[in-house]
Amino acid sequence: MARYTGPKTRIARKFGEAIFGADKVLSKKNYPPGQHGNNRRKKTSEYGVMLAEKQKAKYTYGVLEKQFRNLFEKAASANGITGEILLQSLECRLDNVVFRLGIAPTRAAARQLVGHKHITVDGKVVNIPSYSVKPGQLVGVRERSKSLEVIGSALAGFNHSKYPWLEWDENSKTGKMLHIPERADIPENIKEHLIVELYSK
Repeated sequence: MARYTGPKTRIARKFGEAIFGADKVLSKKNYPPGQHGNNRRKKTSEYGVMLAEKQKAKYTYGVLEKQFRNLFEKAASANGITGEILLQSLECRLDNVVFRLGIAPTRAAARQLVGHKHITVDGKVVNIPSYSVKPGQLVGVRERSKSLEVIGSALAGFNHSKYPWLEWDENSKTGKMLHIPERADIPENIKEHLIVELYSK
């Protein structure tokens, strides 16, 4: 399964945001990596700004270039605002839904849980992180995986009311997608219009 496995703090410092989750190093070194990171000039070309926004979205959701381009092309051919539809498609990925439900502490951990067959959709095991969850579907923890420490510690104290498009049942360890998230429901600091402009060039 292809995914980014390089140094995450370096990438987070590049964008100046904790895109992979809480990062102690980032709070101490909130400037770009490299020998001249602290003194680097801020001026970036218009193309560079748009490219950086696309890279940030890719790293945030753990999607590689080919997958990302495919999602963009589907969004561009659909009715509606392309950038919004692109973000909604990323949010509906199974690994992201598992992360949003609090079953895993990070998207990378969620991808691992899905890949190792710990997650079910409508009661059936699905091990494809990019699987697109539809409204009304139930995403849960496989019966024999409910005792896993990583899942228990992730769920402990998690605020399940954070995302109005998802509903959580603590007894069955199952979440339901109520509807496709609105743009206002997606907390990621991504300027999707810049990504649309980049691909439209």
